[in-house]
Amino acid sequence: MRGPDPRRRVVLLGSTGSIGTQAIEVIAAHPDDYEVVALAAGRNTELLAEQAAALGVPRDRAVCAAGDPTALAALAALPEADVVLNAVVGFAGLPATLAALEHGKRLALANKESLIAGGPVVAKVRAAGGGEIVPVDSEHSAVYQALRAGRPSEVAKVVLTASGGPFRGRTRAELATVSVQDALTHPTWNMGPKITIDSSTLMNKGLEVIEAHELFGIGFDAIEVVVHPQSVLHGMVEFCDGATLAQLSMPDMRLPIGLALGAPDRLPQAFGPVDWATIGALSFEAPDLDAFPCLALAYAAGRAGGGAPASLSGANEVAVEAFLAGRIAWLAIADVVDQVLQSGTGNVENTADVLEADRVARERARVAVAEREAA
Repeated sequence: MRGPDPRRRVVLLGSTGSIGTQAIEVIAAHPDDYEVVALAAGRNTELLAEQAAALGVPRDRAVCAAGDPTALAALAALPEADVVLNAVVGFAGLPATLAALEHGKRLALANKESLIAGGPVVAKVRAAGGGEIVPVDSEHSAVYQALRAGRPSEVAKVVLTASGGPFRGRTRAELATVSVQDALTHPTWNMGPKITIDSSTLMNKGLEVIEAHELFGIGFDAIEVVVHPQSVLHGMVEFCDGATLAQLSMPDMRLPIGLALGAPDRLPQAFGPVDWATIGALSFEAPDLDAFPCLALAYAAGRAGGGAPASLSGANEVAVEAFLAGRIAWLAIADVVDQVLQSGTGNVENTADVLEADRVARERARVAVAEREAA
């Protein structure tokens, strides 16, 4: 039973990554509000040990969970935890997402792949267990905040913004020979390699479209993506009377992290305030779907439903890994994903179905990668 301590107890999964380290910075600055009760990381055991020592987390609650989603799920289900921040990279975050929701926790979600791949299953578990999802992605946090201004029936459209990544403005022909280092050089955000590559292809934005559908119950025809290179306006909601509400701040993930931990309360500490006298012009443009076909693939997978989103996510992870390893070209990422989606995706009714859709997609993606290597 909880004592009189008013602090929210946090399980932090993916603690050594970009989101995890920034979350620790936020939590450490507010020791009267938060206490970290468990940590998990992939392979960076040295940093994990340093974090555990600094935060006073016992050794058995600081877990190196590389390749062990079961360990992540066990931490997410800890009885004393109030908030589970899931910042695990990729599909491996699904068991933790399900465990947190099943046990009625607040899930501060940065692991979009688990919600995308297992959307119908996650929805069932959330409804049954009474858990709550508060998004950490800056775009979904922006929408989450803007939606406070009206009733769901009054929402006409949700708009997600994309920086355009390092290749904004380039044609498909110009993208044929881009290097791994080119793709990892993001103009505004400092992120891990997988999500940075996804940003360069606009797959990250496509995944966020599916995530927005799952989080907010918005139809795909009412979710729009616009390119906004300054990354100051993160998301908008247009209401039925024509009013549009937007959330703006300078790029700083500590703002949405802090809100996800404490919502509806906001941190008394400002992250990313805008200096309006010096900000200059903010520009917007439509995405180039010929140069960046991953966005269209994600819309198609989301509309298809069933196992298509899981297949999209799994195939993309394999293709991005292959690109980072120098095995395929940047343009081939979309080609591999498209080939997998064209081969059929099945349906998703339970966790086993999600795992199978992901397994089959990855297997087919590896074959597609090998075919391109041999060509």
